[in-house]
Amino acid sequence: MKLVLVGIGHAGGKIVEAFYDRETQNLPEFVVDAVAFNTARADLHSLERIPESNRYLFGQVDAKGHGVGGDRDLAASLAAEDKHELLEAIDSIPTAHADAFLIVTSLGGGTGSGAASVLTTELQRLYSQPVYGLGVLPAEDEDEIYAVNTAQSLQRLVPEVDHLLCFDNETWVRSGETVEDAYERINTEIARRLSVLFSAGEVTADRPVAESVVDASEIINTLGQNGISAVGYAESQLEESTQSTSRFGLSNLLGSDSEPVDPIQATSRITTTIRKAARRRLSVSCELSSVERVLVVVSGPPQWLNRDGIEKGRQWIAEETGCLEVRGGDYPLPNSEAISVVIVFSGVSEVSRIDDIQAVAAKVQTQESAESEEEFESFVGDEGSVE
Repeated sequence: MKLVLVGIGHAGGKIVEAFYDRETQNLPEFVVDAVAFNTARADLHSLERIPESNRYLFGQVDAKGHGVGGDRDLAASLAAEDKHELLEAIDSIPTAHADAFLIVTSLGGGTGSGAASVLTTELQRLYSQPVYGLGVLPAEDEDEIYAVNTAQSLQRLVPEVDHLLCFDNETWVRSGETVEDAYERINTEIARRLSVLFSAGEVTADRPVAESVVDASEIINTLGQNGISAVGYAESQLEESTQSTSRFGLSNLLGSDSEPVDPIQATSRITTTIRKAARRRLSVSCELSSVERVLVVVSGPPQWLNRDGIEKGRQWIAEETGCLEVRGGDYPLPNSEAISVVIVFSGVSEVSRIDDIQAVAAKVQTQESAESEEEFESFVGDEGSVE
C-alpha cells in the first residue's frame, strides 16, 4: 500500500523519520514521499532524514518559530491561516501514486493535536484517497495538559480521518524509565509494526509473490470508515539451536530448497506467534470483543509461510474476538530469519486508556472552571459590584 507520510509536530516528524532505513537513509518501498510540518524551527532542524526541502515551518507570524507551547487551539488557528502553504507543500510531491495519506502526530502535543484535524479536513476536501491518522497517546505521568489536548484532539480528529491507528506511550515505557528516554524506542516499534503491514502488498522483481496477497484494498476494507484500531505484533526468531553442521542447523531452521520445512513445525510456529501478537502488548489496550474487523499479516522466509498455519491462526482470532470479518495474508521475505506477525484490530469501541484520558481531561477542565468562577466572584465582590 503506497502512502504519503505527513508528520505534524515534534513527535510526528520523529516517527516519520523512524520509517527511514537507518543504513541507506531511504524511505521504504511503500512510502511515496514524506513531509514534516511544525511551528517550532528547532524541532524541524533536529530532523536528520527528512530532506530540508520537505520540512515546513508554519505560523511564523504568531509563533515566530518558537512553537505554540502546548496550545492546540493556537496551532489549529495557525494551520487554518497557512493551509494553502501546507497544501502546496503536499501537492509538490507525487500524490497521484499514493493509495492513502497517513497523518502522523502526538495527540497530546500542541502543534500536532491542533493542526492535524485542520489539515485532514483540507486533504479530504481535495483528494480522493483515504486520509488515515497515526495518533500517539500520552503516558500517565505526562503533564495533564497532554490529557486535555488528547481528549479534544480525539473529539475533532476521529470524525475527520477515515481511520485512526492508535499507539499508547504508556504501553511502551519500562519501569524506572521516563517517557523522554523511551521516545526513540517507541518510535522504532511503531515503524516496525506498520512497515510490515503496509509493505505486505508491495511486489518487487526480487521478492516471491505471496500466496495470499494483502494489497491496498484489503487494508482499506479492514480499516473501514472512521473508528480506531489497535495493532498487535510478535516475532519468532528462527535461530540456530545447535552446530550448523547438524541436521538442526540454521539452513534447516530457515528452510532451503533441499531441506523443506516440516509443515507441522511451520504451522505450530505461525499459530503460536499469532496468539502472542494478539495477547501480548497491543499498541493500545482494548477489549478484543469490541473489534469489528481484523487483518492478520504473517511475514518470514517463504518456506515457513504455511497456508494451513495462517488459516488456523485466522480461525483462532475469529473465535477469540467473535469477529466475523477476519482477513489474513502472507508477506514472503527470503532473507528474513524470523516469522513476524502484525494484527490490525479495527473498529475497537472499548479502549480503557482513552476513557482514562478523557476522565483526567474532564477533571482538569472542571477545576479550571471552578477557579475561574472563584476569581470572578472575588473580582465583583459579595454584592455584585466591582471591588
